[in-house]
Amino acid sequence: MGMMKIPMVVHEPDFMIHGVLKYEAFGQELWITDTTVGAWIITAVLLLIGFIANRKIKAAADNGIPGAFQNALEMGMEALENMAQGILGGNARKFVNYIGTIFLFILFCNLSGLFGLRAPTADFGVTFLLGMFTFFIVNYQGLKNRGVGHFTSLFQPIPILFPINLIGEVANPISISLRLFANLLSGVIIMGLWYGMMPWFVKIGIPAALHVYCDLFSGCIQTYVFCMLTMVYINDKME
Repeated sequence: MGMMKIPMVVHEPDFMIHGVLKYEAFGQELWITDTTVGAWIITAVLLLIGFIANRKIKAAADNGIPGAFQNALEMGMEALENMAQGILGGNARKFVNYIGTIFLFILFCNLSGLFGLRAPTADFGVTFLLGMFTFFIVNYQGLKNRGVGHFTSLFQPIPILFPINLIGEVANPISISLRLFANLLSGVIIMGLWYGMMPWFVKIGIPAALHVYCDLFSGCIQTYVFCMLTMVYINDKME
């Protein structure tokens, strides 16, 4: 009598972007992906936090007693203003709202892996658009503050360096978007490989340490780097 063989279930590593809903628009087949769903969830969470913060601030204005939630928000806002002040100087107030917005969005995207979502910033489509926003703001400030000098500066210190200077201008938004994307994607791949290939007994406890590094530590660092470089590029075009 032969021994019965128990089939062994093998889980494939999963770190790809998956389609959730397919639809057609203008004759094209389009998909709502898990990146889209994750970005919607994060946007809804940020709007909810903003709504609660507004209610708390109004309540504190009435009774004159700020709560712990408001104190935490004020500490975060003060830290953000100090960071912008250190790079942009007197121009910080012009850009602190934009920097604060992308800081919160990128941070929550990076940390979403802790809650089972696939980080939207691990999709180059998201980080590329963030980089393009930086590119447009930087060049708008260059035109606003320097006029024609924004273009003639590409020929300095000697005209032969124009191609190199032009490539440098174009490479800035691409480099910061690729940096953010690659760091977040590497964390998604590491966690996908661990959960998909390791036996069940090493999926308990050990992944928590990996999440701390790949999502929490790396996510916070990359958020700071993206916002800091954005401010550096903007400051370079200011008077």
